[in-house]
Amino acid sequence: MSYRKALLIVVATGLLCTAGSFFAQYVMKLNPCPLCILQRVAVISVTLMSILVLLLPAHKKGGWFAAAVLISIPALWGLGVAGYQIWLQSLPVMERPSCGAPWTFRLKDWPLFDVWEPVVRGFGDCGVQEHVMGVPLPIWSVMFFGSVLIWVWFAPRLSK
Repeated sequence: MSYRKALLIVVATGLLCTAGSFFAQYVMKLNPCPLCILQRVAVISVTLMSILVLLLPAHKKGGWFAAAVLISIPALWGLGVAGYQIWLQSLPVMERPSCGAPWTFRLKDWPLFDVWEPVVRGFGDCGVQEHVMGVPLPIWSVMFFGSVLIWVWFAPRLSK
């Protein structure tokens, strides 16, 4: 598989995951928690970085390495957030720490808040497990971010 095809798969999967998160929130009425919103932002960041890398000349020496690093930064961040949420959800109810204030409260005074407010809207509890097809949502995030890391780091080696 060529590196461009791997990046196109990352973009398509990221768009699908982003659309799924908005569908779950606005159609299925699942209320995302602050950690879910951070994972959504990480998915969007991975997708945008992948689009940016597709536009840059990654075929030059070291180009794929720089591209993989650019995409891996938000993927690792999202993987860490999802891992933390899985750990948090594994705790007994009385031992779970609070997620903190909702992002809409934290960021309401930021510039252009009305434009990007639908992305960060949510008041859910981080300890509550929401399932899609029987799998908790943070597990889906781990699978997405793990797949992205595998695609961007191993696709160049598999194409040789």
